[in-house]
Amino acid sequence: MPRFAIRLEYDGTPYMGWQFQQHGPSVQGAIIDAFREFTGETLTIHASGRTDAGVHALGQVIHVDVDGDRFDANRIREALNGCLRPHPIAALDVIEVEADFHARFACTGRAYRYIIVNRRPGLALERNRAWLVRSPLNTEAMDQAAQALVGHHDFTSFRAIICQAKTPIKTLDQLRVWRTGEQVIVETAARSFLHNQVRNMVGTLVEVGAGRKPVDWVAEVLEARDRQAGGPKAPACGLYFVRANYPAKYRWTSDA
Repeated sequence: MPRFAIRLEYDGTPYMGWQFQQHGPSVQGAIIDAFREFTGETLTIHASGRTDAGVHALGQVIHVDVDGDRFDANRIREALNGCLRPHPIAALDVIEVEADFHARFACTGRAYRYIIVNRRPGLALERNRAWLVRSPLNTEAMDQAAQALVGHHDFTSFRAIICQAKTPIKTLDQLRVWRTGEQVIVETAARSFLHNQVRNMVGTLVEVGAGRKPVDWVAEVLEARDRQAGGPKAPACGLYFVRANYPAKYRWTSDA
């Protein structure tokens, strides 16, 4: 049976996260329901990574096996989007992939973006899509502090207590902070992340940006290997799963 990779975007606000839940709405559950509607089957959906409740995605990748005699890539995209309405989920691109492709295990890297709106007034258009921080933020200090986290480290200080990863050691390829108008953008990339690692890093960097902690403090937090040493966890609403990377042979139609 042919295997298809699908690139998705979604607003995570109404959901309890990516993973199917018996007791509430999930992104995975909505997609399973949509496939059942047009294929008549309950299909197994695998994702490049899970997102928590309220976290959004610009480029989540899933794979699914679908009867290719009935559906090609274009028809799957159109049918899936039609059956997903009115969910805030969209299939951006669908490609047929090799039978051994796996959305999670073939992924060579993941990137996240965190959006902060730095102003006094509350949010209207960006409500549930950004973190409002009213204290003025020094983004240059945040970016300088962030560089202590780039590289191969023990990230226990930025790991959720409930994290199920076998080891807290990860290699962070990139962590950048910059400002564009009222928005402060934090972008990071790695092969994989610990549970809540990005949100905990952002919350810690905001302590520096607000002037409550010095730049060198972030390196001290890292070395402490203690979650209690760091800053608060940033809220889910500002976090976006930007992309999942794969070997060059897998190219989206929109990239051609």
